[in-house]
Amino acid sequence: MYEIDFVEFPSSSAAGSSGFFEKAFGWTATAYGPTYADVRSGGVVSLGFQEDTPRQTAAPLVTIRTDDLARARGSVEAAGGVVTVEPFSFPGGRRFHFREPGGAELAVWSPDA
Repeated sequence: MYEIDFVEFPSSSAAGSSGFFEKAFGWTATAYGPTYADVRSGGVVSLGFQEDTPRQTAAPLVTIRTDDLARARGSVEAAGGVVTVEPFSFPGGRRFHFREPGGAELAVWSPDA
C-alpha cells in the first residue's frame, strides 16, 4: 500500500509556520525540537515545517507512506528513481528521499512498528 499522507515545506521559522496554521485554521501543531514542527489538519495529509537548513529540500517534499520501506526502495530504484537521502530514523518512523526521472524529489516513509 502506498499513499501520500505528508508534505514537508522548507521554513525559516518552524514555530512561526506551525503557529500560523494553528491560528488561521485551528489545526494542531507539535514541535519536534527547535527546528521542526508537524501540523495536523484533521484530514489525511499532515504538514511538516523544516527549519534545519542542511535538511531542507528546495521545494515542498511530498511524502508517501508504506508498510515496507525496503520493498519501496527496491520499487523506486527498479522504476528508474535515484535515492538522494539514505534511510534515516526520525520520531515515529524511518524514511528515504528519491528523485524521479523527471527531477522531482519525494520521500517514502514507514511508521515504527
